[in-house]
Amino acid sequence: MNSAERLSALLQVPVTSYRGAGAQHGVSHATATLAGGRKVFVKSGGDFAAEAAGLRWLAQARAVPVPEVLGADSETLVIEWVPPGRSDEKLASRFGAELARMHAAGAAGYGAPWPGAIASLPLDNTVDDGPWHRWYGERRLLPYLHIAFDRGALSADEVRLVEDVIARIGELGGPPEPPARIHGDCWSGNVLWSGGRAWLIDPAAHGGHRETDLAMLALFGAPHLERILAAYADVAPLAEGWRQRVPLHQLHPLLVHACLFGASYRPEVAAAARAALSARS
Repeated sequence: MNSAERLSALLQVPVTSYRGAGAQHGVSHATATLAGGRKVFVKSGGDFAAEAAGLRWLAQARAVPVPEVLGADSETLVIEWVPPGRSDEKLASRFGAELARMHAAGAAGYGAPWPGAIASLPLDNTVDDGPWHRWYGERRLLPYLHIAFDRGALSADEVRLVEDVIARIGELGGPPEPPARIHGDCWSGNVLWSGGRAWLIDPAAHGGHRETDLAMLALFGAPHLERILAAYADVAPLAEGWRQRVPLHQLHPLLVHACLFGASYRPEVAAAARAALSARS
C-alpha cells in the first residue's frame, strides 16, 4: 500500500493527489488533495499523539486558530491545510490579543494529561500543581541539561551555570501566576500568517507560564514582535520585570536545541543563563 492509499484508508476518502514536501526531525511531510478538492497536510513516520492532542486542546480556547485534526493513527497525522500568507502590523495586533485570550483559557495544572514531545525529544508532561518555578526547573530545564551534557553539547561550566539558575529560580521567576494554556514551542516558524489571521502549528502544548510563549516568539525573531506584545498587554497586562525574565524562559528551548543540534548552541545557553542570573542580582 503506497502513501496515498494509506491516507485514503485512514480518512475513508479517495485521495486524488499526494506530493512529498520534505522532512524535519525524521518526520516526512506531504500535501494531498482529497476527492471534492480539499487540501490537507500530512505528517508520517513518527508518533503524533501529543501534537494531535495539543492542537485539539488549543482549539478549545477559541482564540488563536490552529489546523483542524482530520485524522491520526500510530504513525500518521493529517491536518487542515493552511495556505501561506504574509504578516503585517494589523495581523500582528490581532495575534497578540488572541494569544492573550488563549493563555487565559488556562490549564488544570502545569503539564498536560498526555505524554509530551518537542521536536524528536520526549517532554515530561506529568501534571503538577506547581509552583511554576520548581516545575520548570525539574521538568523543563534539568532533563535537557543532562541530555545536552551527555551528548557533548555542553561543558561542565555551562552545566554549572544552568544549575545556578535552577538553584535560584524561585527568586528569578517573578510573581506567581496560574497555569496558562500555552503552545510550548511558539517560535516564529510555528506561526503561519494566512487569511487575515496568525495560525499556530506544531505545538508542544501544555499548562505553563504565559511568558514562555512570548519569550519563544522573541528567540528567533517573530515579525512585528513589539506590535504583538503591545496588543497582548492591552488584553492581559504582564507582570513587572517580564522583559528581564525572557532569558530564563528561553533557556528551555535553547537546551532543546543543544540536545538536537550540538555544541553550536553552547554560547546561547551560557548567555541566557548569565542573563537570567543577572536579572535579579
